[in-house]
Amino acid sequence: MSKRKLKNAHLPIGECVSQVHQILRERFCRHQLPERPAGLEAQHKHLEELLKRTAVHGESNSVLIVGPRGAGKTTLLRCVLRELSKETEVQKNLLQVHLNGLLQTDDRVALKEITRQLHLENVVGDKVFGSFAENLAFLLEALKKGDRSSSRPVLFVLDEFDLFAHHKNQTLLYNLFDVSQAAQTPIAVVGISCRLDVLELLEKRVKSRFSHRQIHLLSSLTFPQYLDRVRAQLRLPDDFPDGSFAEEWNASVKSLCEDGSVDEVLRRHFHSSTDFRSMHALLMLCLSRVSVAKPAIRPADLLDASRLCSADTKVNMLRGLSVLELCLIIAMKHLNDVYRGEPFNLQMVHNEFKKFLQRKSNSMYNFEHPVVMKAFEHLQQLELIRPVDGSSAKTQREYQLMRLMLDHSQIMEALQKYPQCPTDIKQWAASAFA
Repeated sequence: MSKRKLKNAHLPIGECVSQVHQILRERFCRHQLPERPAGLEAQHKHLEELLKRTAVHGESNSVLIVGPRGAGKTTLLRCVLRELSKETEVQKNLLQVHLNGLLQTDDRVALKEITRQLHLENVVGDKVFGSFAENLAFLLEALKKGDRSSSRPVLFVLDEFDLFAHHKNQTLLYNLFDVSQAAQTPIAVVGISCRLDVLELLEKRVKSRFSHRQIHLLSSLTFPQYLDRVRAQLRLPDDFPDGSFAEEWNASVKSLCEDGSVDEVLRRHFHSSTDFRSMHALLMLCLSRVSVAKPAIRPADLLDASRLCSADTKVNMLRGLSVLELCLIIAMKHLNDVYRGEPFNLQMVHNEFKKFLQRKSNSMYNFEHPVVMKAFEHLQQLELIRPVDGSSAKTQREYQLMRLMLDHSQIMEALQKYPQCPTDIKQWAASAFA
């Protein structure tokens, strides 16, 4: 009865909006795992069975989870581990080691992290071993149970698995897969990678010790399914404190997804990317517009969020340039038009800029040559221009050939959005593109 009263209670609108932000942000930032990853039931069952055989029955295994970024590989593993952790035997026995190829860049760093996560610093002490294999064998031996008869099962999760293949002689992978084939120590090695050709990166001796089990997460979503997921991600749960607010919110989400302009935006977003991360980024921008004054997501919010998501980063960079740097960009584009895309150097750009200055009566854009050179170098650092391949490093900076990495539309769009852009510069740009 008390729960029913709580559900039907009318909370202040500010508190309801705050609750909406908290619930949806946790969902979009993946702090809250779903019950089961949508559309991945078979993969979930396969991985759960593999890890259960290691955690409960002491059987060693190795498997690769492969799929594009944002497909749900890490979420799938976390959901499986959550299910396994409910079993008492798994809670008591299974040890986990999580490594990432972006962080553990060589075997020495990886071994140190394995020691830290297994809490074996005191066991290792000042002991010095000859090889990685001896180190690993000693660590796994230290995990023997009290009767010294059997080892505790260990799960090794290797995120960005393909980067471990670049380690010297692939020693870490070789030893982990080698141990996973032995009967003495039950370990499971789970690799996570976005490269479909990841097996081709492995040496023969490493590949021969891998089980060749792969779980593929390839998106086969249709647009109606994608729309259902958007609706599910925005929907408030049934146990929301204010029942009437939740009903109104869920009704507004339903009408939002049925709006024609929203359908067009989501369809465009779906065709560019179907992964969860890009969807959550879009919905997070929409959620940021929700306030006490606007306690619902409107079609206009989704349109604005879509524009922000698809904004050209180079155009945004141009908006942050100085007037001098913008003038140099326009001079470069003028040279591109005149010389049909041939490369240019600083001296040519500076001469073109001087022609613009000669047509002006005032001298507010007169800059010393070192200042112009500094601005030119800054554009190169931003990668808005780049040296021509094969250009001699011994060439003086003023004469080093460059190419412009921007097109006509990007420059014109940036000029339109540039804060308080001088009219004469706009006119010069328009004449350059005429």
